[in-house]
Amino acid sequence: MDWHLIVFEVIDMRSFSNLWFWIALAVLWSTASHWVLGVPFDMVTRARRFGGQAEADLDDLVRINTNRLLYIAEEAGLWLLALACFMLAVLTLLAFVYWIELAQALFLLGFPMSLVGMLSLRTAQRIRTEGATGALAQKRLSRLRIATQVIGMISIFVTSLWGMYQNLSASFLG
Repeated sequence: MDWHLIVFEVIDMRSFSNLWFWIALAVLWSTASHWVLGVPFDMVTRARRFGGQAEADLDDLVRINTNRLLYIAEEAGLWLLALACFMLAVLTLLAFVYWIELAQALFLLGFPMSLVGMLSLRTAQRIRTEGATGALAQKRLSRLRIATQVIGMISIFVTSLWGMYQNLSASFLG
């Protein structure tokens, strides 16, 4: 038996019937909704609840992450946007023209995360232009978290529907 046949027997390349894909999906959205703009959301709730040093720490971390994200966008933003659009276009073609299930799974992970990335960039720009600190920065981070969670819920729902469709159609055809 060839080595690549052994690998494909051990690792199921059908993404939607693989438990690891669903674990990765849950971890992806759990992490994305917890780390809002690179800031753990428990710092936002602690700053809101206690103020003082917790709020100063949050403001520092928001300033650092906002400056970092906007610096990357200013220096390499056009190249990163072109690369992301290229990758999403390739995944779209492979997924929905050539019907490669792995590409479908990666697209269903990547496209919603690109939306979250754009929202994060817009929020970082807004925080910088407003000079948001304290309650205003907490409000911006809370809104970004809610938007991320809404995108995540829609993404999980669509991915679940698509995965069920793929698994059912594979069982009827196979």
